[in-house]
Amino acid sequence: MAKSQQTFNKSEKEKKRLKKREDKRKKMEARKLEKEEGGSEGIQFAYVDYNGNLTDTPPDPSMKVKVDAESIEVSIPKRDDSDVEEFDPVRKGKVSFFDTSKGFGFIIDSENQEKYFCHVSGLIDEIQENDKVSFELEKGMKGMNAVRVKIVE
Repeated sequence: MAKSQQTFNKSEKEKKRLKKREDKRKKMEARKLEKEEGGSEGIQFAYVDYNGNLTDTPPDPSMKVKVDAESIEVSIPKRDDSDVEEFDPVRKGKVSFFDTSKGFGFIIDSENQEKYFCHVSGLIDEIQENDKVSFELEKGMKGMNAVRVKIVE
């Protein structure tokens, strides 16, 4: 005798699919009935109150605020020299793991203790575990990668 091709998992998926279809049909019928009963298509006019929320009642005209069009800036604000802080792209850290046969490892940043991936293609000097290094960060496929890695004494 041949074994049935219908497995428990297949039948459960079929039941879920049919139930979903039935729920969708019921919701559609309920929306049709609600539309026929109410007769309206929702809010005809929408107003924005002083908090930025949509309402169906018009705002109070006494709370209206006049804004001078020239006072609105539509650009990036200019930076002062005091706002600019020196950003050094070169970071320092310690090699926590490096496998020379596979060609990758991880470096722990000394400032924020973050772990960064390091590939052999991003190395300037040969590195080993527990070496103190300087490196730069570059966006990789799965996060930030350490590149231009040099040993620091």
